[in-house]
Amino acid sequence: MENKYKAIGDETLNEEFCNNLATRFSCSSNRLGKSTITWQQVQLFFQEKQMEVQTQQESSAMALKLFVDLSGEDSSKPLEVMQKRKGTVEDLKELSFEARSAKDYAWYDVETFLNYRVLCNGELEVRVRFAGFDKAEDEWVNVETAVRERSIPLEPSECGMVNIGDLVLCYLDREYYQLYCDAHVVDIQRQTHDDKGCTCVFVVCYDHDYSEENVSLERICRRPIT
Repeated sequence: MENKYKAIGDETLNEEFCNNLATRFSCSSNRLGKSTITWQQVQLFFQEKQMEVQTQQESSAMALKLFVDLSGEDSSKPLEVMQKRKGTVEDLKELSFEARSAKDYAWYDVETFLNYRVLCNGELEVRVRFAGFDKAEDEWVNVETAVRERSIPLEPSECGMVNIGDLVLCYLDREYYQLYCDAHVVDIQRQTHDDKGCTCVFVVCYDHDYSEENVSLERICRRPIT
C-alpha cells in the first residue's frame, strides 16, 4: 500500500477505491489464513499517510522560516528575535540549502527541514534530512554555522570568479570516500583557455584537516554572492 500511496498522492480516497484495494489485498496469496482487510482499514491507512506528509511539510516550512528569521541575529534573545521577520516561506521556495554533517565535516544538500529547537544557550538548531539519505542519517545542525544556501557549480567561463583567499566548496576525492568540504584557495596557476574548457590549477587548503591539494575548476563550487 506504500507504493499505492506514492502513486496516487493526495487524491480523494472514496469507498469504492478503498473497497477494491481491500479485496485485492485480502485475496492475495501471502494473506492466506489471515483476517480479511476492510475498506475502512485501507482508507484509514491512506488518511494517516496524508496527515504524516502534511505534518512533515508544515514542520519543514516552520524550520525554514525560523532559519531565515534567526540566522545572523543575536541568538541569545530567541523570543525577541522570533518576532522579527526577514522573509517568509514563500520567499524561499526557489532557494535550496546545504548543511554540514558533524560526522565527516562534509556538506550535503538538504532535502527537508524536519524540526527545530532552541538550546539553553540560545542557539538555534534544525533537524535536517540530507538529500539521498534516509531518516537514519538525520542530524541536528546549528543554523548559524552549519546551514547555508547551496553552493554553485562553476562553468569554465566563470574561472575568473575564483580568487586567492576565497572560501569554496571543493570535491575531496580520496581512495575510500568522496566528499564536498570547505576549503580556501591559496594559489592559482592560470592557464590560457576558452569558455568551453578550463585547464587552470587551483591550490586549495581544506578547512577541516589543513591538507592542500591541486584541483581543477570542475571540482570547485563557489559560495553564492550575498
